[in-house]
Amino acid sequence: MEEENIKADSNEKSNTEADGIGVLFMSDEKLKKKNITLTKKQNVLREVISWVETFVFAFLIAVFLTNFIIVNAKVPSASMETTIMTGDKLIANRLSYMFKDPERFDIVVFKFPDNESVLYIKRIIGMPGDKVEIKDNQIYINDSKTPLNDSFLHEKMVTENAVYYVPEDSYFMMGDNRNNSADSRFWVNKFVKREKILGKAIFRYYPVNALGFIKYDDKNNNNQEEN
Repeated sequence: MEEENIKADSNEKSNTEADGIGVLFMSDEKLKKKNITLTKKQNVLREVISWVETFVFAFLIAVFLTNFIIVNAKVPSASMETTIMTGDKLIANRLSYMFKDPERFDIVVFKFPDNESVLYIKRIIGMPGDKVEIKDNQIYINDSKTPLNDSFLHEKMVTENAVYYVPEDSYFMMGDNRNNSADSRFWVNKFVKREKILGKAIFRYYPVNALGFIKYDDKNNNNQEEN
């Protein structure tokens, strides 16, 4: 009897140890599953944080470029046709005039002098200190006998005779589609100050079939310098 009791106690101890191992094994499995779930959540969180960081970085770069490097502009009217068409989207370079002054015939984006909350795009015709005379539908600079080159115009200009004296710190602007352009001829404040010019139009990115750099003809400047 005593021997049987000892065997019975031994069996009970073995069963208890087996139960303990089973519980431990189950705990390990649950812990592994929990760790896997936690790792997945951490990976998702890292991915979200990575996307947020990328978005914020891209946003900051865009803000920096727009405020310090380029002007992103959409042309709402026909005043610059056919050089720039209605609905065209283009980029003006803010750095173009960091080390030099604007030049005659440059196409520039600037703050409209009658309402500086609005941006305009026109071509520079009169330089600081110029006398701009419109006579017989031609433009004469500083009493030149030869009219200003207008080969880039949409059509021949038809307008009233007038004389404008450009202040030393300002520019006289006109559209290439001069018969359909609200420009310096018609503004209350007729001249654009140097610091109000935001950038030189350099690149058209829309529409895609017109993608490319804005073309400037050096002969325009040469034509005026010879006179």
